[in-house]
Amino acid sequence: MCGRYSVIPKAKGKSHVADLLGKHMSEATYNAAPSQSLPVVTNKQPDTIQFFSWGLQPFWAKDVKSIKRSINARSETLSEKPSFRNLIKTKRCLVPADGFYEWMATPQGKVPHRILLKSGELFSFAGLWDEWLDKGTGEILYTYTIITTEANDIVKPIHDRMPVILSAEAEELWLDENEKQEDLLSLLKPYPSAEMTVYPVSPLVNSPLNNVPEVINSL
Repeated sequence: MCGRYSVIPKAKGKSHVADLLGKHMSEATYNAAPSQSLPVVTNKQPDTIQFFSWGLQPFWAKDVKSIKRSINARSETLSEKPSFRNLIKTKRCLVPADGFYEWMATPQGKVPHRILLKSGELFSFAGLWDEWLDKGTGEILYTYTIITTEANDIVKPIHDRMPVILSAEAEELWLDENEKQEDLLSLLKPYPSAEMTVYPVSPLVNSPLNNVPEVINSL
């Protein structure tokens, strides 16, 4: 599961998304949490940073309370779940980030850890998005979910799942309108653990109200 991450626009990066974020987002988010409005790049507008709410509200939901919004989607069952099987074909997005958090169970309690690339570069999670029409107000709610896969060797001691991190090349394929579904699904795999690092962080991250630089500091 991925339930918290950070996105710092001034972090370095080589991808198109990193370039977009550096140009169009000025404030850092150190403690991104579900329901917040956060940056994405969709297959419909690949040259634009948009801000969608984290937690997928499928278009067919009767109202905002009829289902629990999904912050994650398991890569292994995307083609089976009603909320996701059509989105993999039509509504994919990139979710910019520079790190994510998981909690390790210890005898002293759960200890938060930050997981990122050794390079410190910005990257993108693979995501799906949807738009839901509020028939009462006529407003459209744009939401997204982050796709997860099995954990690699660096994440596994902390959690058995991790978000799908895409390389710069895979980002381009993920947004390609002409890419075949089987090729898209083949991108949804654990990121190489040799290119990642992890360290414990302050319990400040436990509350999404703490959106401050100290959240990412090593203990």
